[in-house]
Amino acid sequence: MPSPVMDTYGRYPLALSRGRGVWLWDDQGRRYLDMVAGIAVCTLGHSDPVLQRRLCRQLGRLQHVSNLYRIPEQEALAAAITARSCTDRVFFCNSGAEANEAAIKLARKHGHQVRGIADPLILTAEASFHGRTLAAVTATGQPKYHQGFEPMVSGFRYFPYNDTAAFEALLASCEADGPRVAAVLLEPIQGEGGVNPGDPAFFRRVRELCDAHRILLIFDEVQIGVGRSGHWWGYQQLGVEPDALTMAKGLGGGIPIGALAVKAVADHFRPGDHASTFGGNPFACRAGLTVIEEIERRCLLEKVGAHGALLQSLLQELVVRHPGQLAGERGWGLLRGLVLREGGPTAPEIVKAAMAEGLLLVPAGPGVVRFVPPLVIRPRHLRKAVKRLEKALRSLA
Repeated sequence: MPSPVMDTYGRYPLALSRGRGVWLWDDQGRRYLDMVAGIAVCTLGHSDPVLQRRLCRQLGRLQHVSNLYRIPEQEALAAAITARSCTDRVFFCNSGAEANEAAIKLARKHGHQVRGIADPLILTAEASFHGRTLAAVTATGQPKYHQGFEPMVSGFRYFPYNDTAAFEALLASCEADGPRVAAVLLEPIQGEGGVNPGDPAFFRRVRELCDAHRILLIFDEVQIGVGRSGHWWGYQQLGVEPDALTMAKGLGGGIPIGALAVKAVADHFRPGDHASTFGGNPFACRAGLTVIEEIERRCLLEKVGAHGALLQSLLQELVVRHPGQLAGERGWGLLRGLVLREGGPTAPEIVKAAMAEGLLLVPAGPGVVRFVPPLVIRPRHLRKAVKRLEKALRSLA
């Protein structure tokens, strides 16, 4: 009998039924070491006891009310985010795509109000990924995600990531006859596009030009934010502050929540400009507060730095041992990519072979295997993961 679920995913033949920490079990009782974490979502791992207790208590009090009223948990989470970032105010929603949609609307209003632009443009990078809703997927600089959904939303232009000369040329072209650009939307590190870290010199130059032209600089931190780099935010890796940043994935530890955080000078929204029925409800915000509190209580930022360095070293050694299959590794903290040698096995093939060895990984395009484990992972788990991956590589050789 065919599944009643719409066929929008290329699913693996694996049904996961329970989890604990960094481990998952399928419906046949087989155990897997999880280096996916729901694609950078399960910050505290699976079935974390602290998160369970806090959410159960919250359900006993209140799970949802309308944003027509003040929500104490939402205000507390906004205060926690702004206290740990360069931002001053927060809008809550349910996902990374929605957070980026809010950022796009904010950018357009900035273009109208501050720069006096009738048809504002937003500049984004090639190989970027900003979500699957129509404006967010248009912002995504990968044509494969546009195919079949044309016409795309107007008002976006693309340039090669980390290419200062190309960015300067595109900006000059767009601004040749007067103000046209409202914002630049960038990932500090491209996750879905191949785990490509940002170049600090490039980002500094973009910041300078945005300041000179009164253009908003917005960072999509949906995947790298909330501690995955070893800092609270990816922009701290670059030494460049954005005017606004988006987050989701790891913020709720598995409970859907997204947010757009902005500096006060970039806050152009007024009552009625934007809204979300479920965004920032008490249950989701309790999850976000628990994640932030537990990251600090367990000193996870420091551990992510140390464990990320260990994973980097282990992957570099793996590249040396398998030069015919692997070309290198890159990334920050616990977002790392294993770059594959052209002509060797593809990322989906390696992911499938690793699954047979009891290891869960995720591709970042056909040529990169991505590691985004729970932030609670320990050194022994990382060593075990690389050993299992090596067995998968040998099976493919």
